Formats: sequence, structure tokens, C-alpha cells
Amino acid sequence: MPVMKILKKNLADEVTWQYEGEELRRDENSITIEALFNRDDMPFQEIILKRNDRFVETFYTDKWYNIFAIYDRDDGKLKGWYCNITKPAVIEDGFVSYIDLALDLWVSADGRRTVLDEDELEELGLDEEMKAKVFEGLHSLEQYFESKNPPL
Repeated sequence: MPVMKILKKNLADEVTWQYEGEELRRDENSITIEALFNRDDMPFQEIILKRNDRFVETFYTDKWYNIFAIYDRDDGKLKGWYCNITKPAVIEDGFVSYIDLALDLWVSADGRRTVLDEDELEELGLDEEMKAKVFEGLHSLEQYFESKNPPL
């Protein structure tokens, strides 16, 4: 499986976080990558994110979000889905990059949804057109999780 570098960027197009993962599948408008959590164990919502938890991350070139399914490193059980509201991803040979727009959606394994980082979104000072795209992305994600089984 090809190794991909994932680049998380801010609005100024500066890389704020990067890591590597293995490409699992790719089609015309998306790529799915498997990566291991590379930070120390940390509490998050009702779970603990652990070093080497398995993230199955799907990035889209035609959607304003990405979806990370998170699996426990010890028992392999699904912990939930972390979804970033972003500009559409750029997928090229060897890397995926996306511009993070602060707002996130956490969907626990039992389906409960929590919107995160609304305060950070306000701090970005987005214009009305960009804010509309952010909330359209959030609405699309919420509909996705309401209407079908989330991706495993």
C-alpha cells in the first residue's frame, strides 16, 4: 500500500500538523487512509484517544469535510467518528492536504453527535460566503450520520 503524507493546514495555507498513513482505497473524488494516532494518550469527550489507535480517514475533493473512524488499539472496537469541517481536500501523488476550518463534529459509537470548536470558528473571521460553506458541510455530515450507517 502506498504511503501518503497528510498535511493539515490553516487558512494561510501553512502546515500545522503532518503525519503519514497508508492508502487503503482511492476513487475519483476521495481517498481513504489508515494512520495510527501519534500523540500520547489523552481524554477526549467520553473516550481516551490512545497512542497507536487506528484511524481510518476519508478525505474528499468534492465535500467540505473529512471523516475519521477511530478504532481502539487494544481491542479494535470502534470508538466513534471525528469529522473536520474543511475546504475540499487536495489529493496528489504521495500526499493529501486540507485546510481546516475549525468546526468539528464528534459522533460517538452509539450515534450521539456533538459539534465542537464553535468558538474557534468565530476566531477565524470568515466572510459570510465561507461561513455558509462551513455550515453546509456540517449539515451534510449530520444528515449523513442520520440517514445511513456511518462508514466502517
